[in-house]
Amino acid sequence: MSAPDRFVLQVPESWPDADLSGESLTAMRAAALARTDDPRQKATVNDMFRQGRELVRAARSHGALYGAGTVTLFDDGVFMANVMVFAVTAPTGRELNLATLSAQLGGSAAKGKALSNRVVTAVEIPEVGTVARVTAVEEVPLTADVRMRVLTMHTVIPVPATPRNYLLVTCTSPNLPLRTDVYDLFDAITHTFRYVRSVEETAAV
Repeated sequence: MSAPDRFVLQVPESWPDADLSGESLTAMRAAALARTDDPRQKATVNDMFRQGRELVRAARSHGALYGAGTVTLFDDGVFMANVMVFAVTAPTGRELNLATLSAQLGGSAAKGKALSNRVVTAVEIPEVGTVARVTAVEEVPLTADVRMRVLTMHTVIPVPATPRNYLLVTCTSPNLPLRTDVYDLFDAITHTFRYVRSVEETAAV
């Protein structure tokens, strides 16, 4: 069997695809600020877009293939979430199994800090099979001195016919109080993942 050359991942219609160059964030920030006169909400929007710029910068440095996300204003606050897909190659002689994921995923873990609420599981993706997943609350840097806690869900999907090659579907959100609903949303998005080949007539990344 030959390796697929594309993949499909369905996100909510209100989530625009991310411009991984970061250029579109300025217009998105202006549009979000225009929707509120509340100084506290404006400050929250600015903080979240600052996080977004850092995430885009980090994504580019790690070879992101695709991204999408949302910043949505509600009467009681702001909801922000994003999903990104990265290409990952395991070192020779190793595979990205649950033990490896548990030890390595997450910026805080890499620095020796315990992540809260970490759960390592195997999940079934309908058109892929059984894959490894890690959920946790992680700290991500906003600036050199400021860090923010975010909900994360990392799902590692093997690439068929290419041993040691994987796609990492990473979802994040700073809306910690909505943890259960956010994880349900991330799980639903990830379950739409499937590989396709160029001969298929479908929208794909």
